[in-house]
Amino acid sequence: MDSGRMSTLAGNAAVPWYRTLSRRQWNVLLASNLGWLFDGFENYALILTAAPALKQLLPAASQPQLSFFVGLIMAINLLGWGIGGLLGGIAADYIGRKRMMMAAILGYSIMTGLSAFAFSWWSFAILRFLVGMTVGSEWAIGSSMVAEIWPDRARGKGAGLMQCGLGVGFFIASFAWLFLSPTGPSAWRYMYLLGVVPALLTLWIRRSVEESEVWKAMAKRRENAKLMVAEGGELAFPERQLARFTLVDLLSDRESFRTTCLVLLMSLATTVGFWSVSTWVPQFVGAVASSRGHDAASWASFAGMAYTAGSITGYVALGFLADALGRKPVTLGFYIGALAFTPLLFFGRHDPVWLLMLAFANAIFSNGQYTWMAVWLPELYPTRIRATAMAFVFNSPRFLAFVGPIVAGSLITALGGYGWAAMTLSSVYLIGVFAAPFLPETRGKPLPA
Repeated sequence: MDSGRMSTLAGNAAVPWYRTLSRRQWNVLLASNLGWLFDGFENYALILTAAPALKQLLPAASQPQLSFFVGLIMAINLLGWGIGGLLGGIAADYIGRKRMMMAAILGYSIMTGLSAFAFSWWSFAILRFLVGMTVGSEWAIGSSMVAEIWPDRARGKGAGLMQCGLGVGFFIASFAWLFLSPTGPSAWRYMYLLGVVPALLTLWIRRSVEESEVWKAMAKRRENAKLMVAEGGELAFPERQLARFTLVDLLSDRESFRTTCLVLLMSLATTVGFWSVSTWVPQFVGAVASSRGHDAASWASFAGMAYTAGSITGYVALGFLADALGRKPVTLGFYIGALAFTPLLFFGRHDPVWLLMLAFANAIFSNGQYTWMAVWLPELYPTRIRATAMAFVFNSPRFLAFVGPIVAGSLITALGGYGWAAMTLSSVYLIGVFAAPFLPETRGKPLPA
């Protein structure tokens, strides 16, 4: 379909949104979705296998502190994610979205495969840190590409469809673990060997995905600005911004700094909520099922699948609702929903089947709220710093949130169960409720140039 025809369709509000999209736009969505899907697989594989892996890798004297070490490994993985994600986002603003996406996918495929050969808890920790380093940058790159290439009218839907890849990855990891977990104490190693598969995706991306034209135009302007600086020329203000290091540009601009402070608070709420509360749901349901005489590993897998199905529903729903109702009210609604469903899950009826239904409902809001970042953030920052800003906002909270799993593991031990620990840490969603109203509504507006 030619560009004139696409423009005509895009301008006709009566035409369904999906008919206004070109093959190029669908390819970008598919690449971003699959990249995030494999990210989801890598990270949920850790959630499901950290305890079995550490049972094999920890010395006998450390086994009573298993919950602490599980939290420590998750925290180390999260710390690596924060560092790698920030560096990868900055690189994507300089060398391109497509090249960095390929580098990220190839990197985390290799590192995840190597995790299967860990021989001690500390070698496992180092490898999971490296996995986090390579996984972290993929989200900001994919979200930037979808935002820059999809039309204004459907940008929220595209972001929701991209974000649901994480949930699909979670589901595939849970499904794989259901069959691999009975194979013996080394089953966790097989899970990580499966993580090599995403490397094949880079071959398709190289051939079928085009670089963002918006980024290419900006990169040309940036190169010209740098040449003028090298030649001693005077730059106008917009060119001076292009010549700055992107992270300095992000934090030195007054308006961008205010916006960044607000979205950092919201990102912190979402991130701490997930890593401090949501990651313990499979173990919680498994423990309850075990107390009723059921197999803990199987029910942990069931819980993971139920939670993941809820996550996928939430990811897509937030994107579509944000296009229909606005970014601000929908994001606020998801924070409030997460606050409401956490006590229902951890303090409700302790029947395993009922817990699966509550896990599904809780995940719609607790995990589904992640889509606000893919939808809203690209619309708050100009192209020259978009990937840097998104990576900074998405990953910086991990430098604080990485202590969440450690605190959660300690609270579970100190308070004698999951319920009060989850309730204590879920209060972080209140930060998002208070910060979101101060951001501008951007539904249907063009991206900042």
